[in-house]
Amino acid sequence: MTGFDTYFISPSGVMDALNNLEEGVRLLDGNTPGYLWLDYYRPTQENLELLAEHFKIHYLSLEDCLDEEQIPKINEFENYVQVLFNKFRSTEEKAVIEEINLFMGSNFLISVVKNNGQPDTQGKTYRELMRDELRKAKLGPMFALQVFLDYLVDSKFDVIEAVGDKLAALEDIMTDNHQNFDQTALQKVRQSLMDFRKSLFHEREILVKIARNDIDLIADSAIPHFNDIYDHITKYFELTEIYREMVTSLIQTNLAMINNDIAVAANDTNLSVKRLTVITTVFMPLTLLAGILGMSEWTMMTGQRNWKLAYPAFLVLMLLIALVNYLLIKRSDRKK
Repeated sequence: MTGFDTYFISPSGVMDALNNLEEGVRLLDGNTPGYLWLDYYRPTQENLELLAEHFKIHYLSLEDCLDEEQIPKINEFENYVQVLFNKFRSTEEKAVIEEINLFMGSNFLISVVKNNGQPDTQGKTYRELMRDELRKAKLGPMFALQVFLDYLVDSKFDVIEAVGDKLAALEDIMTDNHQNFDQTALQKVRQSLMDFRKSLFHEREILVKIARNDIDLIADSAIPHFNDIYDHITKYFELTEIYREMVTSLIQTNLAMINNDIAVAANDTNLSVKRLTVITTVFMPLTLLAGILGMSEWTMMTGQRNWKLAYPAFLVLMLLIALVNYLLIKRSDRKK
């Protein structure tokens, strides 16, 4: 589903849905008090061209509405201001960032989203948002722009906090049983936080530019409202930085635990090798004696009549040699 809805917002706080864009343009041309709001969803090149025709929107701005993975920015043109902002949304697998283009002029506000206009995680469409905030929105397009940005920034908190909760859960798993720790899940959290930081950094720069009163179309009376948004986005940016540091700490802790497991396994292997070495050292001379002085050879040396005494004596001698070897090994270990 693609298209756009047209609304006319009057200074008295009434938001009327219009049948088509031409009706709204006639109201503006007739100097009717109020301004026009166009709510675009899943825009196409054809219906975006209407913006260039009626509102003189630059073709580069229209291209931004169709291009993917644009960074947040603010551009000021002769008759309008373009603000590209991001909206965060949570899914079961990862966090998703959606782009929203806002065009504000002296008598119009245009919002362009790439989704189908369905409610977000808070269950509110942009039409419902504007109706709920008509007390501000009726004051003019710059205040309607502030309503949009304030909502987009505030909605980021739930998504960032959800990532933080997932990070805390991964930390508990690592602490309780790090063998079951999912390194892939941690890397996904890390990637989401990097995307958040990139978005919040540029969005904060947008609000800094507005707060400095660098945008001529935004009056001084609206600046305090944008300053409040700046305070919120700065807090979320710092929260993202804290979570990124936690990810780094968890990665280092996990590597330390893995190295510790490897060290324990290596120690166990060394003990096993040591035991085998002791056994080999003890029995090696015995094997040599058994090979040289085999039963037949020993019988020939001692005589057939003496075998009842010779073989027990030979066994005792082998036991004494084994005991001496073992004691020498233990003494050498104690010295080390």
